[in-house]
Amino acid sequence: MAFKPNYRHERSERARSKAAKAQQKLKDREEKAALRKTADPEDGTVPEDGAMPEDGESDEGTPED
Repeated sequence: MAFKPNYRHERSERARSKAAKAQQKLKDREEKAALRKTADPEDGTVPEDGAMPEDGESDEGTPED
C-alpha cells in the first residue's frame, strides 16, 4: 500500500532547498566582491591565486614624505 503524501515534509524540504540556494548565491556574490576589491585599480587585473591580503599587510611600500 502506498503512503499518504506528507505535504508538510515536502514543503519544509522545498523551503530548506530554497534557503540553501539563496545562501550559496550570497556567498558567491561576497567572494566576487572580495576579488573586485583586491583587484589592482591601475591595470584592472585580479590576482591569479585569488589570495586576499591579510589585515595590516599592504602591497605598497613605506610611505614617502
